[in-house]
Amino acid sequence: MGGNSAPPSNSRNKSAKSQISLVLSCILALIFAFGYLVYGVGWLGGGMSLAEDAATEMKAQQAKETFTIRHLFHHNTGEKHLTHRRLDLTPELLESEAFSTSNVETIAQYGAEEEDQTALSLWFADQSPWSKPLSLKSDSMTIMRLVERAPDFVESYLAYALEVGSQGIAGIHLDWAEEEDVPIPNVTDKQTVVSLALMASNAYVKIPGKGDWQDVGQQWNDTDGFGWMDDGIRGHVFANEDNSTIVVAIKGTSATGLTGGTDSETSISDKVNDNLLFSCCCARVSYMWQTVCDCYESSYTCNQKCLEKEMKREDRYYRAAMDIYRNVSSLYPDANIWLTGHSLGGALSSLVGRTYGLPTVTFQAPGELLATRRLHLPMPPGIPTRMEHIWHFGHTADPIFMGVCNGASSTCAVAGYAMETQCHSGKVCVYDVVTDLGWHVSITNHRIHTVIDNVLLEYNTTAQCVIPPPCHDCYNWNFIVGDEDQKKKTTTTRHTSTSSTSSESATPTDPADCLKRTWYGRCIKWADGKSSREKPSATSTSNTKTSNPSSALHKNSTLVTRTITKSSSVIIAPTATSHTPDYPDSPKKCVEYSWLGYCKRYEGDE
Repeated sequence: MGGNSAPPSNSRNKSAKSQISLVLSCILALIFAFGYLVYGVGWLGGGMSLAEDAATEMKAQQAKETFTIRHLFHHNTGEKHLTHRRLDLTPELLESEAFSTSNVETIAQYGAEEEDQTALSLWFADQSPWSKPLSLKSDSMTIMRLVERAPDFVESYLAYALEVGSQGIAGIHLDWAEEEDVPIPNVTDKQTVVSLALMASNAYVKIPGKGDWQDVGQQWNDTDGFGWMDDGIRGHVFANEDNSTIVVAIKGTSATGLTGGTDSETSISDKVNDNLLFSCCCARVSYMWQTVCDCYESSYTCNQKCLEKEMKREDRYYRAAMDIYRNVSSLYPDANIWLTGHSLGGALSSLVGRTYGLPTVTFQAPGELLATRRLHLPMPPGIPTRMEHIWHFGHTADPIFMGVCNGASSTCAVAGYAMETQCHSGKVCVYDVVTDLGWHVSITNHRIHTVIDNVLLEYNTTAQCVIPPPCHDCYNWNFIVGDEDQKKKTTTTRHTSTSSTSSESATPTDPADCLKRTWYGRCIKWADGKSSREKPSATSTSNTKTSNPSSALHKNSTLVTRTITKSSSVIIAPTATSHTPDYPDSPKKCVEYSWLGYCKRYEGDE
């Protein structure tokens, strides 16, 4: 009404704030632009660089975890054991007709179902097993290894151990070292375990005999005949993109005669090596079995040194597996090498892994601890369980893995396999499918496809790996240490000794003719009327006696005796004097035996 009010200032204040904000934004933009132009990277550029670095690091990690097959090794055994060849799987070769998906035919381990013949697993339903990448995650641990692990040194040690035996190498102190941060497969990761199993199954895929195979052993002569791949073992070599880690998968048993078994070009040699590695003594289960070596001495008695030599022979699988590792380590001298395999391939992988201290993952492998000790493989003394680098995956419904596929009525025995071991070295990772899934123990559950599709993929987590309880194979056998060649030598030297008196008795060898035997072949009645517990003996006299050990095999030969003078240590030189002791009347000749060994009719009997 009479006074004038102050004019409003809101519009002026807003205009001033807008101008200030615009100026500050321009200043910040100039700072960013100046930093980017001068230094090549600014705050915003730094953020973009970090994102690019993270993406690059992720790609590099994926490259380290992605494995593809690179090589195939085939090492012959038997008469062609010097033949060792390698095939490099180039992208051009994998795209060829020989390796096309339509031509992939697998050796289905213990399974003859049609679907098993066309694909390794459900994982390979959309892609050839030769080209499908597999993912493996790694971990690290401390492993106690030999300081000197060159193949030449290790093989020279094994040769010396074979020569001198366990007692001879007891005084040898090998140099061991704890190596830290050794890359190992992450056995707690489900995808990693499945991928290793797929690699093991890949080793069963039949491969073409044609192609650019390179001789890494003795050169193959085509005039020797067809079928250079009809014997021996195979190793499939996988590598990541930077070749920092190599995985060698060794082929397992291709068994004929077992339930669900399939024919294979290597099945005969597989059976021989199975029976040699996993039986107590050359597959001597009973007198009706044909042994795979000549180390059996008598009932539950075996020549230990003979067994060791048989297992280390140049034409056996262990030797072939060692040669494959030697060639792979030569191709990739700076790489970390892992081993895997299924069944027999898993056991061979474990033996090579124990020899060189390599991380090894096996699937359904028979007990190989007995073979490890017979081969005198280097094992660090008092190794802590946390440093154990061999893992055996298996389930409770597999009689081979559990060590119960033995006995006269077992499927293995019926097929001619003497699978008598159950003790594993390293750690065991067991899926209890009998309790969890209600499975029954069956040889068909040993198949690698069953393990992958119905066990490894069925469980949400991997089995816990633990050290197995104390175990002892072949406890009822007596293993003697002796030179098996000594018993083959026949001496013709005659020894003579003289004494005045002696009350000691010498026991001659049993007469050559047995009148009565048990059903399993033991003689219970000899030709002189004695029982098996009352073997004939002769008492030495003061006469001078001449002995001939080799002639004791004949019924009319001179009695093998040696008398010793108690009152004098003088030994009389050999003389021509001899004395033949009185033997019982010559036994009747048996002209007809029963199939159990009994004599049904003697010469002269009506």
